[in-house]
Amino acid sequence: MAEEDGQGARSRCQVVVVGDHGTGKSGLIIALATDSFPDKPPPVLPPTCLPPDFYPSRVSLTIVDTSSRQQDKIKTETECKKADAIVLTYSDDLPRTLDRLSTYWLPELRRLEIKVPIVVVGCKLDLHDDRQSDIEQIMAPLMQEYREIETIIECSALKQVQIADVFYYAQKAVLHPTAPLFDQETRTLKPRCVRALKRIFMLCDRDKDGALNDAELNDFQVKCFNAPLQLSEIDEVKNVVSEKMAEGVNVDGLTLTGFLFLHALFIEKGRLETTWTVLRKYGYDDEIKLRDDLLQYPSFKRCADAFVELTEKALDFLKRDFVAFDADGDCALRPQQLEELFSTAPSSPWTELTYSDVAETNQVGGLTLNGFLSLWALMTMLEPRKSLSHLIYIGYPDNPSSAFHITNRRRRDRRRQRSDRVVYQCYIFGANKCGKSALLNALIGRCIPSCH
Repeated sequence: MAEEDGQGARSRCQVVVVGDHGTGKSGLIIALATDSFPDKPPPVLPPTCLPPDFYPSRVSLTIVDTSSRQQDKIKTETECKKADAIVLTYSDDLPRTLDRLSTYWLPELRRLEIKVPIVVVGCKLDLHDDRQSDIEQIMAPLMQEYREIETIIECSALKQVQIADVFYYAQKAVLHPTAPLFDQETRTLKPRCVRALKRIFMLCDRDKDGALNDAELNDFQVKCFNAPLQLSEIDEVKNVVSEKMAEGVNVDGLTLTGFLFLHALFIEKGRLETTWTVLRKYGYDDEIKLRDDLLQYPSFKRCADAFVELTEKALDFLKRDFVAFDADGDCALRPQQLEELFSTAPSSPWTELTYSDVAETNQVGGLTLNGFLSLWALMTMLEPRKSLSHLIYIGYPDNPSSAFHITNRRRRDRRRQRSDRVVYQCYIFGANKCGKSALLNALIGRCIPSCH
């Protein structure tokens, strides 16, 4: 299975080779590892390990051969379930093995719920019949039905044709997967990808004018790729965008629309590594969520009677954010404005029942500033890690450690008969229909319809 270093980069991945008997699985692996063609390859090879410097990614690769015999089916299934990618073979000189891709192998992998990229490989290209239809025509319907197929390639172990490419594409599909980024049917970026790129754009737009000027574009390039952009290169980028969509560039620079268009263009041209490099540089994992190591705030480990609260610095940031998104100036955030505020996070953090209808709103249902801050306080007390992640998602600019502090233990406060806490957890007890709910409703101005 793939492993990651502390920064979310993979250090190794495992590719499992499957396919019908006689399609050339073992010969393909031997040809890659030894640059030679075996006269009599063994039925099944032991795992083959390639060193990190074999491919430019510098990620070590383990290739697992499998048997297609019925009696070995359970072992083959087990290996597939441990795979980071599948290489599925057929033989150019055995048409039935091509048919078996759709009649057996691909449906079987789906049945096993193998949700990893698949590279379909036509082996024995040297035996290919030139009269056969073009492989792309044959494979187009298959790729349409099975979106998990990352690419299709033909090779020859005998002639050493495109052998290294097979596993390069398999490894690339693991390191830079398409599925989280791009919807192949609509040819558009997926919503979570858009939200992540929007956050990155917002962080790079230091002057908050809604566009990346030349200096901001250059700083972005240096942060992500460790290389500055020449002025002519910046102009070329903006020209490419403006030719396709006028709103992608304005007088101030590259707009969010243009930024998103560029990444969609990179992906369509097969340069997924560009977008993944950007996402990983800004802390995202393969599911386009913040990496776990960014959310391991040590102070969240505390005594049972101590609580996490937001600092004044974090509250000041949230107040500024509230004002920035209160476009109509009514001192409340309507649902659409709240959605826009969290549009750089995977989703709103307050969709669960715990946070539903518990904060102060105005007469038309807009969330007031007091209600907004109280929801943050509640989330910080109940789910501090979630509060941390969403502060980062919406662009908290400073070290996360400056956003939280741990209260004194309650036993110490009782001893001192004084507390510095600003958030308290209270429980209300009383007889049925004595007014408990009415008290709370009145506290936050919540209107409850009368029953007649």
